[in-house]
Amino acid sequence: MARPPRSPRARNRVALAALVLLGGLVPAQAAQAAAPPRQPEIGRPALDRNGCARVENSLPTLPDWPKVRSAMPKNPADERRITQLVSGMSLEEKVGQMTQPEIAAITPAEVTRYSIGSVLNGGGSWPGGNKHAGQQDWLKLADSYWDAARATRTKIPVIWGIDAVHGNNNVYGSTVFPQNIALGAAHDPCLVRDVENSTARQIRATGQDWAFAPTLAVVQDDRWGRTYEGFSEDPRITRAYGYEAMNGLQAGARLRIGPNGVIGTAKHFIGDGGTTDGQDQGVNASSEADLINLHGQGYYGALAAGAQTVMASFNSWTNPDLGINEGKIHGSDKVLDQILKGKMGFDGLVVSDWNGIGQVTGCTNSSCPRAINAGIDVVMVPNDWKAFIANTVAQVRGGEIPMSRIDDAVTRILRVKMRAGLFEERKPSQRWYAGSPDALTAKALAREAVRRSQTLLKNNGNVLPLARKAKVLVVGKSADSISNQTGGWTLTWQGTGNTNADFPGATSILAGLKEDLANVTFDPTGTADPKGYDAVVAVVGETPYAEGVGDLQRKSLEAAKLYPEDLALLDKVSGKGTPVVTVYVSGRPLYVNKELNRSDAFVAAWLPGTEGGGVADMLVRGKDHGGYRGKLSYSWPKSACQTPLNPWSPGYDPLFKLGYGLTSNQRTTVGELDEAEGPARCGATDGGGTATEDLPIYDRTDVAPYKSFIGSASNWGGTEIGPDGTASHPEITVAPADVNVQGDGLKATWTGTGAAQLYSQHPGGTDDLRGYPNADGALEFDVIVHSPPANRTVVSLHCVYPCSSEVNATKLFGDLPAGQKSTVKIPLSCFASGLDFESIDTPFLVYTDGPFSASFANVRWSPGGAKDPDARKCSDLTG
Repeated sequence: MARPPRSPRARNRVALAALVLLGGLVPAQAAQAAAPPRQPEIGRPALDRNGCARVENSLPTLPDWPKVRSAMPKNPADERRITQLVSGMSLEEKVGQMTQPEIAAITPAEVTRYSIGSVLNGGGSWPGGNKHAGQQDWLKLADSYWDAARATRTKIPVIWGIDAVHGNNNVYGSTVFPQNIALGAAHDPCLVRDVENSTARQIRATGQDWAFAPTLAVVQDDRWGRTYEGFSEDPRITRAYGYEAMNGLQAGARLRIGPNGVIGTAKHFIGDGGTTDGQDQGVNASSEADLINLHGQGYYGALAAGAQTVMASFNSWTNPDLGINEGKIHGSDKVLDQILKGKMGFDGLVVSDWNGIGQVTGCTNSSCPRAINAGIDVVMVPNDWKAFIANTVAQVRGGEIPMSRIDDAVTRILRVKMRAGLFEERKPSQRWYAGSPDALTAKALAREAVRRSQTLLKNNGNVLPLARKAKVLVVGKSADSISNQTGGWTLTWQGTGNTNADFPGATSILAGLKEDLANVTFDPTGTADPKGYDAVVAVVGETPYAEGVGDLQRKSLEAAKLYPEDLALLDKVSGKGTPVVTVYVSGRPLYVNKELNRSDAFVAAWLPGTEGGGVADMLVRGKDHGGYRGKLSYSWPKSACQTPLNPWSPGYDPLFKLGYGLTSNQRTTVGELDEAEGPARCGATDGGGTATEDLPIYDRTDVAPYKSFIGSASNWGGTEIGPDGTASHPEITVAPADVNVQGDGLKATWTGTGAAQLYSQHPGGTDDLRGYPNADGALEFDVIVHSPPANRTVVSLHCVYPCSSEVNATKLFGDLPAGQKSTVKIPLSCFASGLDFESIDTPFLVYTDGPFSASFANVRWSPGGAKDPDARKCSDLTG
């Protein structure tokens, strides 16, 4: 259960002060005393001399949500045509238009039968499940859906949405651009427009109509696993970029999307970048003033450019101290209808995120009148779409959803399709750029985007640029890894499981260095002696991750703890008399003082995409390309737990400020930095105190230091569950499962052939967790029971075997509704007998010796959970 931060009022005061710092016109107190102001209006931003949106020096503080003047106003002829179409549609046809299944879960024949309005492919989903599907495979499937929609009674065209978030990144052979954090460092809205326009052509080349991009989060806590999807922590940058990103994608003309554009999506509305502790899909506790002036800025830009779709955000908006209790945005009438569609005047469609309606209180993935009534027009319901259609039709007929709301949703859907020109369009394979290899690749533009985004943080002794004739030793895990340099949302959802062979035509950083230098030796582990070389180039940093899995949660920002192999590598090659140039590949700023101290030069390369040659160009021939110009669009921390870190944060004292970045000609020396080691976890209150924050154990993946295992007579020592979420013994098998969101759980199936257990453990270590029972804590987890336990089943905690305590959960699991998600809260006091909370090594374990099947997700210890009304009673967990 998500809880608001400890001192929301204090955070609110800081944020309001920051708005004044960013150019606020009047303090909040003065605004309250004045007469109610007129609603502000926002239209096209001021343009720079290149004709692109200007990043303003400051933004005025808005007293209310602004009316946004769209570059794409209503067309009276379209509106008459829409009214006529809607009046002639059946309820089933209307609900079909509102339904968006995943391509792996729907056939073209079903598109015809159910009058489906749109389909999507998730990250890691391809035609026929083939990761290497070619352009013709994508176009063939797109044509089949198109023909299927044209075979319906209404003949309303279907649209296909795709997560093209840094190029058409799901498609084999496409050029993948730098992630948004890198583009933000370029401080160039024109570049973003060009990148997104090229992305639109890539999408048209494979037959899709709709990009789920750009992300407009103004990221405040870099522990968030989607930090790299945001252009900046600075709303001024996001405002200008939102405008030009949408211009590029939609290539919009008045009343219509251009023939080389696609439908764009402003996402995720609103506040996903401002959740407490950077928790993905967590709670944004901002005041409404902060949502307006900080988190709303990118949307003002995108909507002014004519954005046609807005995706609702997974996060909640809750702050009881301020009287805010909207809960999940997907179910908020205030946010989606009153603010977005009402005050802001958005007349396009609102689409939900992946099974997002299922997170709304009282809803499931296939049933949510509240979300539809709140303003969701298109429901992304990947697999349960048939049940959703049946439920929604019944809810309209039963009066839970007004027909007027359905008609409004379908009107908006048809309006977007008409503005995209789809009613007059040919099938996908016959459109502009369809099947064009040249449209799918944009190597020159991508390489230039990489060059522009490189950010030089240190260049002591002007080590850079390297001489063309220099003898260079290249080391590091990311030097020849296209997977590491592209990051998440690349071919697969998390960006994992890829090799260089999956990226034909791509250039690694190593390959780029070999192009630019005459003498390169590659030794990935750094075993070679640096003596005799002119320089060492170490390419290190983060490995791929995407939403949820990438959250650092309570981990620190200390790179040496997250990636100890990188520091060990730098220790091998530094201090040997040869200058070391570190190229840091990452999706966020991290605490890298140790790594900086071992480097003569240090470049933040971000996640450059498939054109790693752009990184090499700047290392060797930077002056040929205008020199280093990248400037931080995120503040860089100087200590391990320094987050949130923004100019409006209390005591703002970064290592490198927002906007920092050396140029090639600067003679600046970065001195020796403090190497104070940070804690393994930040913000923890354990030991004998009183815990105040959740202890995550398993949240879409293992949360360090814990790892997941299965154990049985086959191996009571434990078999670690692999990174693919699978493990198997004759007595128990585990596979990935969807509980709250895509792939967030583990489905455990006990076969009944012997005793077995699923558990999370701190290998070789223990944790002092006395603070959690002191805080009336509970062991909490989300679970879907597929088949109830046949024999006695226990949930237990261990303090180094045989020290343990257990509760009988047989009836608990047996009473849960089969096939539906439930949240279980077991007070930690139920385990008090026989358990030493000062030495916990296994904070979660489920054991049985009979048949049982359930999916578990979001396992945590939560302070205060034992006092929640839905917490279990210890007396019910005995026997």
